[in-house]
Amino acid sequence: MNPPAPLLADLQQHYDLATEALRLVTEESVSLRNNDESRAQELRTGRQTLLTNLTGALDRLRQHRHLWLALPPAERQARDAERRLMRDLQDLLMKVMVLDRENEQLLLRRGLVPPQHLPPAERQRPHFVADLYRRRGSG
Repeated sequence: MNPPAPLLADLQQHYDLATEALRLVTEESVSLRNNDESRAQELRTGRQTLLTNLTGALDRLRQHRHLWLALPPAERQARDAERRLMRDLQDLLMKVMVLDRENEQLLLRRGLVPPQHLPPAERQRPHFVADLYRRRGSG
């Protein structure tokens, strides 16, 4: 059982979109650090278009996933190009997420996030739940 031939092409397309996401997030970071709020807003708006394309690419990869997992482990191991691209894609997406989180923190510090988009308190205080249990237990 072979995964469809376009797996590698779909992985490459997803990688290209993730590279574009990294470029946008990096430019946004530079804009925020240089206090260029209008450019940062432009880039955030551009990310919405990219998000639509990423969603479509991710849907295609989900279709491939079932066939990929159905392959015997030895055959998956033999497909170096796909495995390498999956690993590179994973690394790239982690970079995007970390940099986006840093940008979010910069926006929060400057008060540029609308109240309805503020992250929950638990996310800002990672030990929130543990502290809550501790207070409840001693109270």
